Amino acid sequence: MAMEFVFLLPGQGSQKVGMGKDLYETFPAARDAFHAVDDAVGAALSSLAFEGPADELTRTVNAQPALLAHSAAVWAVVRDAVGTRAVAAAGHSLGEFSAYLLAGTLDLAAAARLVRRRGSLMYEQGVARPGAMAAILGVLSTPIDDLCAQATAERGLVVPANYNSEEQVVISGEVAGVERAMELAKESGAKRCLPLPVSGAFHSPLMAPAVDGLARALEAETWHDPVIPVVANVNASAVTTAATARELLLQQLTAPVQWTRVMRTLADRFPSALFVEVGTGAVLTGLARRIAPEVQTTAVGTVADVEKFVALISQNS
Repeated sequence: MAMEFVFLLPGQGSQKVGMGKDLYETFPAARDAFHAVDDAVGAALSSLAFEGPADELTRTVNAQPALLAHSAAVWAVVRDAVGTRAVAAAGHSLGEFSAYLLAGTLDLAAAARLVRRRGSLMYEQGVARPGAMAAILGVLSTPIDDLCAQATAERGLVVPANYNSEEQVVISGEVAGVERAMELAKESGAKRCLPLPVSGAFHSPLMAPAVDGLARALEAETWHDPVIPVVANVNASAVTTAATARELLLQQLTAPVQWTRVMRTLADRFPSALFVEVGTGAVLTGLARRIAPEVQTTAVGTVADVEKFVALISQNS
């Protein structure tokens, strides 16, 4: 039986200067993908991704389409070799848009316009209503949901934003609420509580004013039913229609990323598949090993990675 693949698409925070440059210089298909994103957003994002400066690349409005472009470039190079052996996809936050690109739900220009607009809306709302995010690491004696509820009552709104693994949750909300939740988490046994360098309280109710703008952007693009299921951040369900994809991407703006559930859904349904992270870094590969250590994983983001992956496909045809 030929090897099957589940594709994982990274989210914001994975960006780094130089991302995708070797692909751009080596493969015409990758070059075309970067140029298509540049054209769609009307900016030289490829130059920013390749040369920096890092602080400009890290801006939400730039990081999101740049990460999409890198994932799209890898996919453009390996897609023909993969053929019909892709069985599912999932992406972390922004990466969910990249997953729908792989699934044929959005074309590259549409996906680029959407993540650029999404990043802009998120940044604008972060300026209008400043917030904070923090990573809570370790096993807690009190559930993070309860700690956030207590901190909200005492200091200000804070909610879980990313359930990344059993030992890593990101919280998001008003600055005072996040600070109080970090104190409570330390009292409950957290190994570390790390403030994150973000421009707003993503995946929290503080993003609610951005929903209307994103809804209009989603409605303006052409959508197709995904050719493979995409497991959604919001509820870890397998999405098979364009209408559901649009609805859940909108909800995702203010709802937590249920990544632990997403990975368990995929691992239970496709236990013998190779889980392939497509794009910048290997954050999701690392989380997969923690959540579902029984699955095989690999990350494909560089020319060397692509060559190894294509060779693996040919060996397992």
